Amino acid sequence: MDFLTTLIVSKLKKKQPRTENNKHARRYWTKHAPKFSLSNSVLFFSILFLYIPLFVIIVFSFNKSEGAHFTGVSFRWYEELFIRSGDLWMSLFYSAIVALSSAVLATVLGTMAGIGISWYKFFGKNYIQSVSFLPMVLPEVIMGVSLLIFLSGIGMDLGLGTIIIAHTTFCLPFAYLMVNSRVDEFDYSIIEASHDLGATEKQTLFKVIIPAIMPGIISGFMMSVTLSIEDFVITSLVNGNVETLPIFVYNMIKHGVSPVINSLSFVMILIICFIAILLRKGLKNFAAAH
Repeated sequence: MDFLTTLIVSKLKKKQPRTENNKHARRYWTKHAPKFSLSNSVLFFSILFLYIPLFVIIVFSFNKSEGAHFTGVSFRWYEELFIRSGDLWMSLFYSAIVALSSAVLATVLGTMAGIGISWYKFFGKNYIQSVSFLPMVLPEVIMGVSLLIFLSGIGMDLGLGTIIIAHTTFCLPFAYLMVNSRVDEFDYSIIEASHDLGATEKQTLFKVIIPAIMPGIISGFMMSVTLSIEDFVITSLVNGNVETLPIFVYNMIKHGVSPVINSLSFVMILIICFIAILLRKGLKNFAAAH
């Protein structure tokens, strides 16, 4: 019942104008709403389910022993990570190259596709829109096998290049979706104004359209980076002898996972949080400026 009540209230808020009575009712609901409800409980347990594993990883990165029992605080595994883990850093380096390269390609192609499909009419437009979402719904193993057959069929040696091509392929729909959602909210009168002021198609694209949809472009790029770094199934089929981070960790499991992975995970969590904070502030400033 609490979920239905919340849904009905949210629908009414969207339809009704924000009058003073609406604001007063919202303040009253916020003040007198039940603190413990079904939706709040589900949210609480979902957050616990998602973040407890991260907390365990952080704690055990400082574990003195290698076992599953915490025996004391030590920086042993951080020393191992930064001094004697060359292969691990090399796999992370390969993952970074693949992630950045495929994310740039997917974002550029997705941006052009989002603009072109949304604003231009051409033969097969609906078909292309439907097909572009296939990599999002197909199982990864099917994507990986099909890419492996195709790349082998054209005689391409498996390695870093084939991983980048494969990651660009399955990241492209996500980048396109992010950009397309931003393009759909675009005010077309701005383009007409730029043309009235004498701007060419190229000037309109780079000085009007791209700055306006930049939040969508950045979101598509960041999602592509995330998907690329964590992918294992497709990478394992087209990697050749190149070991990205997920494949390196998988190979370590065969001999037992080292707590060094916990230390690396904590370092990556810190870096990602730092980047997220910077992007959040940067996008706010960018949105305010535009």
